[in-house]
Amino acid sequence: MDNIEQKIIEAGFILPEISSVAGLYVPAIKVGNLVFTSGQLPLKDGKLLEPGGIGKVNDTNIDAAVYASQVALINALAAIKSVTGSLSKIERVIRLTLYVASDEGFSKQHIVANGASSLLINLFKDKGIHTRIAIGVYELPLNATLELELIVDLL
Repeated sequence: MDNIEQKIIEAGFILPEISSVAGLYVPAIKVGNLVFTSGQLPLKDGKLLEPGGIGKVNDTNIDAAVYASQVALINALAAIKSVTGSLSKIERVIRLTLYVASDEGFSKQHIVANGASSLLINLFKDKGIHTRIAIGVYELPLNATLELELIVDLL
């Protein structure tokens, strides 16, 4: 277990085995020194986290969505490990993109994204400081609350 995986445990998460894909794609791909993940849903133990499946993010369920962004981030890190063998090979987190299924009028997607962003910085310190896009959308696959993708640079 590398240092990053130990920090993941200390943060209250477990790096899962990558789940099987639901389409014609791979969970992550390495191109040169970069790794790009496919969109990761907030799946835990193979099940979509709430509020996934009960509707879109709004002011009443934002805390659950912040947690869901952290779970999706952990899934993205698992996808990265599947192509690198170790998370300690990450030199820098470059970009986090988060799509949030949002109720009409909800404009706090950036707060939902802060959950994943703060966890990245907690895990990787300065190497975890990244660019970010947080977008509100009408619907996501499987009626998920959010979908997260990550781009990292390797040593």
